[in-house]
Amino acid sequence: MGVPPLLRAVIMGPPGSGKGTISARIIKHFGVKHLSSGDLLRENMQKKTEVGILAKSYIDQGQLIPDDIMTQLMLNEIKSLDRYNWLLDGFPRTVAQAEVLDKECHIDTVIDLDVPFEIIKCRLTARWIHPASGRVYNLEFSPPKVQGMDDLTGEPLVQRDDDKPETVSKRLQAYDAQTKPVLEYYRKKGLLKSFSGTETNKIWPHIYAFLQTKLPDVSQKVAANPR
Repeated sequence: MGVPPLLRAVIMGPPGSGKGTISARIIKHFGVKHLSSGDLLRENMQKKTEVGILAKSYIDQGQLIPDDIMTQLMLNEIKSLDRYNWLLDGFPRTVAQAEVLDKECHIDTVIDLDVPFEIIKCRLTARWIHPASGRVYNLEFSPPKVQGMDDLTGEPLVQRDDDKPETVSKRLQAYDAQTKPVLEYYRKKGLLKSFSGTETNKIWPHIYAFLQTKLPDVSQKVAANPR
């Protein structure tokens, strides 16, 4: 038997669609490398790399980071993962980025989380975070043990400006405008797999079943062979 080809996947979904939770489960069950454009940007900005400083200058002015900067940042990282199955998160965000990515590697599948915007609005405006660690709480689903305080440190939680109702509406409209063409691009290529629902736990089994047709579940092996 030959070696199965490596999986090249992209996950897309509006802010608050459960993308982080779903990505974490995909990593756990299928052992893929997860590459988040947001994490990578933050890391580069913290380390003050050339790309990080450039990206920060756009963010500080409230502008979108140009396609060529995002593409350079992500492609450099993707090249280091050529021996692994991987999942891209937050990239490509535009058709121009998708086209450059296509020239570098063949994408196998694009997982689209199709969650109604009204549900997301309720979810995001209930979200509070612990700034130092990035731990996220949701007043509806996973509230802190003590209201307004982080479970581990007891430090106060804050609501990001991004999660305030008026900002959430703007973010969702912006996501829709920016991402629709990208979804359409992948739909035409026959790569788009949309999963609709209102709850992450109900969407997940369908994504899991779909990915099982492509990759083995490595979490069962780990459980069977504890070190």
